[in-house]
Amino acid sequence: MAFTPAETVHVPTAIVVDVLRATSTIVQALDAGYRRVFCCSEVEEARALREGLNGAVLAGERRAQAIPGFDLGNSPREFVRPLGEHLVLTTTNGTGAVVAAAAVSDAVFVGSLLNLGAVAATVAERAEDVTVVCAGVEGVFSLDDAYCAGRIVEAVGGERTDAAEAAVRIAKTFPTAEEGLRAAQNPRQEGLDEDIAWCAQENVCAVVPRFLGMRGPGAEVGL
Repeated sequence: MAFTPAETVHVPTAIVVDVLRATSTIVQALDAGYRRVFCCSEVEEARALREGLNGAVLAGERRAQAIPGFDLGNSPREFVRPLGEHLVLTTTNGTGAVVAAAAVSDAVFVGSLLNLGAVAATVAERAEDVTVVCAGVEGVFSLDDAYCAGRIVEAVGGERTDAAEAAVRIAKTFPTAEEGLRAAQNPRQEGLDEDIAWCAQENVCAVVPRFLGMRGPGAEVGL
């Protein structure tokens, strides 16, 4: 269990969580019909990668604000209908966490509440050591990611580290998923009420996005 990307160590299987909003957006996009999502850490990396992918949709945010000149932001509500086959995405925290996890784990999956049951079942079937990597907020612990991680840890089952047990206990303090996500003391949640409600939905997507390989600076994610 890693509450921030800096805590990530080599484990055979990793699940990356940035529930508000990058991993929820990735799950939503692939569930809606995008074939690939390319996760980039930096804005300029995303722009450059998009140039090499004809017709790719460019999306992302910095500090919860859409990036000027991009096609879309980072609200999962923007991805219910695909605008192309490929999506290039860069966000403040989540896409970088995917890239970081891909560098140290053999298999990397993308988790959220939207695909909670599906990702937990997929990982449990692998019968390997697994870590949940929380994106956090600019390298700092985030309660909303910890809540989602705790829900995933509990659903996966098996023996828990102390950190994983802590995540489960955090999750159990909230009666609903939406309350768990709203509990984070993150000023960037302001104005995101509709997205928070969307990301708090449980098991509405059956897809399990996974890391497929690097395309230049971008981590290619698909099904």
